[in-house]
Amino acid sequence: MFNTLSGRFLILTIVFVMLAEVLIFVPSIARFRMDYLNTRIERAQIASLALLADNMLAPELEAELLQNAGVYNVVLVRNETRQLALSSTLPSPVADTYDLRDPGIGTLIIDALYEVTRTDDRIIRAVGLPKLDGGDLIEITLDAGPLQHAMRDYGLRILWLSAIISIFTAVLLNLVVRWVIVRPIAYLGRSMREYEKAPQDARRIIQPRASVIELHEAEIALASLQSELSAALRQRQRLAQLGEAVAKVSHDLRNILSTVQLLSDRLEESDDPAVKRLAPKLVRSVSRAVALSENTLAFGRADEPTPQLQRFCVSDIIDDVVTQEILALENTNQIQFQVTCNVDEVRADPEQLYRVLQNLVRNARQAFGPSHGQIDIVLGEDEASWTITVRDNGPGLPPKAIEHLFHPFSGGTKREGSGLGLAIAHELVVGHGGTLWLKDNSENGACFQITLPKGEI
Repeated sequence: MFNTLSGRFLILTIVFVMLAEVLIFVPSIARFRMDYLNTRIERAQIASLALLADNMLAPELEAELLQNAGVYNVVLVRNETRQLALSSTLPSPVADTYDLRDPGIGTLIIDALYEVTRTDDRIIRAVGLPKLDGGDLIEITLDAGPLQHAMRDYGLRILWLSAIISIFTAVLLNLVVRWVIVRPIAYLGRSMREYEKAPQDARRIIQPRASVIELHEAEIALASLQSELSAALRQRQRLAQLGEAVAKVSHDLRNILSTVQLLSDRLEESDDPAVKRLAPKLVRSVSRAVALSENTLAFGRADEPTPQLQRFCVSDIIDDVVTQEILALENTNQIQFQVTCNVDEVRADPEQLYRVLQNLVRNARQAFGPSHGQIDIVLGEDEASWTITVRDNGPGLPPKAIEHLFHPFSGGTKREGSGLGLAIAHELVVGHGGTLWLKDNSENGACFQITLPKGEI
């Protein structure tokens, strides 16, 4: 029970209520003591009036008056004259004197705590003001034992009452807390456990129903998280199925491309100058297609091949990418390609870097549509890394594409695109230990930058 939220709340409630009762008890016991002494002063004053009416009182009657007043002696000060109104023999000297004429709350509390903790028989003196202008001052001496006993009885009654109030309040608050807070939290826990059993089952997504605003917001957030997770799981299932299908297609496609590769090798023997010029590029393109098909199984397992790092002339790769994109244009003058190469060599996987640049340049080219434009490719380096920047002066990326830029099936830059190109490019660059990011985007175009580290781990 003590390890539960409701159990701990019950204990804390009892503790705090008892603490509040203690803070009430201390001033109350001080007030009780002051009222007790003032009552004795009033009785002593009444008893002394009989003496003022008839100065000839029998000793037996005087003793009876003192006994009824609960005091030993009564001293009145009237007109600056001190007068022993009633007197009897004190069993012991006066131990303490308390002035009740104008005490501070601190003094009352200290005196009350001092008195209630004493257990010895003592004679005390109390000084107060007479009622109804009965004099300037009145002093009484009395036994402290009955006062201590009365204070303890009063304290015990207060403590018992406080305990009953504390328990009743704690139980009532515990029931309310269990209904208002613990029950919705338990519902959250049950919902998460039920969802864990079958995340793909939409019926297990929590239905927000808490009346407490904070808990209701937590339920809404959990429902949103579960919905997104279910959608992600469904997407992963579809991707797994797609990977299986692509793996099957890639087997046949690889055989077809192998045949094309053999035929393209024969083109290099042609005497046609145009064929001689384009044949090597065609051979390289077919070779890349064959390599890509062979890597399909690894991609279906969400595991790109480890980059085979080597130093090579990156300008050859860029030249192949640009040539391929120019061939894809209906009007070769529609888009101007500007390549600025300040780097001789880079260290990377040539085939993977080609795929990265091909995706970036193709996206830039397709962003223009039928419009004319320019694509700039700039290579640079510093002491730590090589950089490749691909910039276009097209319309820029839409906000939706930027939000999930490198996520497959959600970060496409075109309405009909799947977003796989950028996702694959990003994964390949990260495999090199580098970064691919959107450096700039506006209505004047987009700019992507690749950073490849020079150092080795």
